[in-house]
Amino acid sequence: MAEEYDEREARKAYVLRRQKIVFSITGVILVVALVVATLFFTGVIQVDEKAKQVTKPNYGVAVPCAAKNEDGTAMKWADNNTVILRVRNGTKFTGLGAAVGEALKDRQFDVRTIDTYSSSKVARTTIYFGVNAINPAYSLKEYIPDAQLVMDDRQDRLVDVVIGATFTDLTSEKDVKKHGDTIKDFEGCKTVADMQNEGLKKADAHTEIN
Repeated sequence: MAEEYDEREARKAYVLRRQKIVFSITGVILVVALVVATLFFTGVIQVDEKAKQVTKPNYGVAVPCAAKNEDGTAMKWADNNTVILRVRNGTKFTGLGAAVGEALKDRQFDVRTIDTYSSSKVARTTIYFGVNAINPAYSLKEYIPDAQLVMDDRQDRLVDVVIGATFTDLTSEKDVKKHGDTIKDFEGCKTVADMQNEGLKKADAHTEIN
């Protein structure tokens, strides 16, 4: 009997030791988590705001709502061959603009010009367009989901896409919404009138295309 009793006591002691170890480790983890949370809260550790912006298309930039049919219903996606583009390389990588331009041509976009942007340090790929090319810009963004949409004061149908450092590749054709689908407004979009009242960026020099 004494041996059985000793064995039971030994098992109890073992279980207690294991519980103490588990509780100790859990306590340490909770303390570390609390310290880290406190450092974030007090600002000792800060999140890079630029990094946050890169993960959020159109962070802090207003986007116009898509043009609608006369009855107010959503329009269908613009056919690629009706989207007139100027592709501009805003990176240090020579030939990237040409490569993207050719890839967009392969997807039937009407690429009229491929050139180099005024800066080679563009962070985010940006699509510039005017009031008469809102839906074409929306359609192009389907192929470059990371791109930022910026409406400027141009009045023609030319859409500029400036390739930036965030560009990786075009979305595959099979993953892009089909033309039978209707355009969905960008979350938090504004009316054209509101954006015009707030003031629009002056468009870069270009040959107008209507």
